[in-house]
Amino acid sequence: MNQAQIDKAAQILWNAWDNGETISELPKDCRPTDRQTAYKIQKEVGKLSRSSQIGWKIAATSVNGQKHIGVPGPLAGRLLADRTKMSGDTLEVGANLMGVAEAEFCFQLGKDLPPRNTAYSIEETLEAVDTLHTAIEIPDSRYIDFVTAGETQLIADNACASWFVLGPPTTADWRSIDLRDHKVQALVNGTIVEEGIGKNVLGDPRIALRWIVNELSNEGIGLRAKEVVTTGTCVLPFQIKPNDYVELEFGQIGRVSVTLS
Repeated sequence: MNQAQIDKAAQILWNAWDNGETISELPKDCRPTDRQTAYKIQKEVGKLSRSSQIGWKIAATSVNGQKHIGVPGPLAGRLLADRTKMSGDTLEVGANLMGVAEAEFCFQLGKDLPPRNTAYSIEETLEAVDTLHTAIEIPDSRYIDFVTAGETQLIADNACASWFVLGPPTTADWRSIDLRDHKVQALVNGTIVEEGIGKNVLGDPRIALRWIVNELSNEGIGLRAKEVVTTGTCVLPFQIKPNDYVELEFGQIGRVSVTLS
């Protein structure tokens, strides 16, 4: 695909975002057929938003999630400042096709991880982390049938990114905690609706962090200090609606909440 086709796809997707609309699929003349082109479209969508980027998200980090949207593995997307809230905020969720929320471990980097020819190890990625946070993701798609859109169209559409809620940095000694077996509870209006553990995220949220660092590095993209990386849901996505109070409990690591309006 040439730049004009990339720009056309990005404009179609951004128009759907901006107008709260959905599309059936991208036209054949600007539909990406490989991940590299899909990430180029995603980048242009981010530019059209005119929002600064605060970090990255990972979609489809569980086998169930991959099966649900018909992809063979995880997908990376951008987190935008204009669609980010802090724990305790009220969020006007607006039109949302998926209507679910997710519970996530989120890392904030303390130093850059530039693209390179060799893969990063878990140890190298963790060394670059400054703080660990709890987070809520409220994903969405611009495709009417996102289940059959396919990985390249989903990547172009920012890997189903929509709203993101960041919790405060944990005061716990998180580096000494085995995140794989760490329990998480999702509550809606005070009632537990889902429970999960860290290993639901590619076996370990730290493995998910390494995955996205290397995925982006392969595309010539680096991660920067102060950016956050939210690593995918460790509970089954749970239904939400306007006026719900959503709260996630991560035990000693902390909690994060948002009120939907």
